Amino acid sequence: MKKHSYEYPRPALATDCVIFGFDGGELKLLLIEREKEPFKNKWSLPGGFVFMEETTEQCANRILLEKAGIKNVFIEQLYTFSKTDRDPRERVVSVTYYALVNRNQFELIAGRDTVKAEWFSISEIPKLAFDHRDIVKAALIRLKGKVRYQPVGFELLNEKFTLTQLQQLYESILETAIDKRNFRKKILAMGLLKALDEKEKNVAHKAARYYSFDNKAYKVFTQTGFNFEL
Repeated sequence: MKKHSYEYPRPALATDCVIFGFDGGELKLLLIEREKEPFKNKWSLPGGFVFMEETTEQCANRILLEKAGIKNVFIEQLYTFSKTDRDPRERVVSVTYYALVNRNQFELIAGRDTVKAEWFSISEIPKLAFDHRDIVKAALIRLKGKVRYQPVGFELLNEKFTLTQLQQLYESILETAIDKRNFRKKILAMGLLKALDEKEKNVAHKAARYYSFDNKAYKVFTQTGFNFEL
């Protein structure tokens, strides 16, 4: 392996990952309890230093797998955080990412340097290590904007879902109530969903029809975008 040598001080490079999930009613955030100092036994975002032979995105995907057992999910670069005092050990610059995860597809594991991994409601996030609270705020702003012009929110849902569940997802992300009739009219007119010949079972209310997203339309809207102002 090629040796790297510099004559001047330089910061360390890391990645931190904001991982969002959805429980059918509320947006969730995945946090880990740190096993080592600094901030031992405190909650933080999954993160770590970038290896010499990997990109920051490769590092983010590795961290998701090593520290939480998550892989093959939607992930996008968020922002670079570079305040000089963000890590008490040394100068660390973090290239951050956010990921959207279907919680039912993964069983959380407490990976390397992690006591445990746990989902928290966005409204009940505990005190976080480093500047991770600022990173979460930035990720929430990005996600709120993103779901208005790309169908990325579908990554949080099961393969089949009701229109009510889809509306609850949007309300949870946007943190606002949405008119039911207007939402359904607009989402169905987009041609993004496929109605399934299947309804809810064993429910107290009228059984709702299940839908799935149309893969072809999903790919088109992901590339071209749409206007989903409500």
